Amino acid sequence: MDLATLEAMTRKYLAEDITAHTFAWQGGEPTLMGLPFFKEAVRLQKKNPTVSNAIQTNGTRLDDAWCEFFRAQKFLVGLSIDGPAEIHDRYRVNASCQGSHPATIRGAKLLAKHGCDFNALTVVSAANQDRPEEVYDYIKSLGIFFHQYIECTDAAEDIRVRPEKWGEFLCRIFDVWFASGDCGRVSIRLFDSIISRLVTGVPTMCPMAGDCRNYLVVECDGSVYPCDFHVAPQHRLGNVRSDKFSTILESAQYAEFGRKKRPSSPDCAACKWLPLCMGDCPKNRADEKSYLCAGWKMFYAHTIDRFEALAARVGLGN
Repeated sequence: MDLATLEAMTRKYLAEDITAHTFAWQGGEPTLMGLPFFKEAVRLQKKNPTVSNAIQTNGTRLDDAWCEFFRAQKFLVGLSIDGPAEIHDRYRVNASCQGSHPATIRGAKLLAKHGCDFNALTVVSAANQDRPEEVYDYIKSLGIFFHQYIECTDAAEDIRVRPEKWGEFLCRIFDVWFASGDCGRVSIRLFDSIISRLVTGVPTMCPMAGDCRNYLVVECDGSVYPCDFHVAPQHRLGNVRSDKFSTILESAQYAEFGRKKRPSSPDCAACKWLPLCMGDCPKNRADEKSYLCAGWKMFYAHTIDRFEALAARVGLGN
């Protein structure tokens, strides 16, 4: 992204009359833009009190300067790590085909050293789908207590997570999390969203909602898309160099994209888990039904009683 596009995006976004403006920086690997780019991004934000920043990184390029910046500017850092070296390095390699785990761990230690707010994002794939407890315990051993587990479904068949393995992975993570008392100490994004849905009726993750209009993606040329999983010509909504965000948000194309989230499968309509699942993320659907459907059913059937008990405790303020 060039600086002219960065300026246009920032200026137009901050002109929107909303209570909070969140910039979530992703790539590829966003730190490849260099620290000066992010310093300019913060300068353009002009210390607006409604602004917050988050960045998703593999951590391999972090140093003291990066971490001092993140700490000073209150960035929330997401660290991509899939487990111990043997697991992580199966698919996360550098340009020389060497495993990136040592560099990622070095980055994690630097983030901790500087007191940065950071969490772990773990992709569940064929590399770790059979080792959930090991992955969970390893991430905790790094001193990371905010976890996010996301499914790999858009890769080759021998890489992506299998539906039943996805369900088993989540069940086993939940069991160790619940039995160990970590439910008051370790935040798992999916679990938090389920409890929020049960307590307030409002989930905090977009796949559990009935409408996909939750954020906008701005690509390096300024093109705007409705979701990072749907960056394709047919979904392009406009460009920050020429369009206002309000115009994009009010467009018929964006409204139609949002409506497509609600599942149309007869199986979904008859499913008891529909209020929680909402047909899953559209990126996982084939023939109107989620590729992971069997796994989701396994997970909800295994955990719902305990989730409802946790929700009751939250609702009572305990």
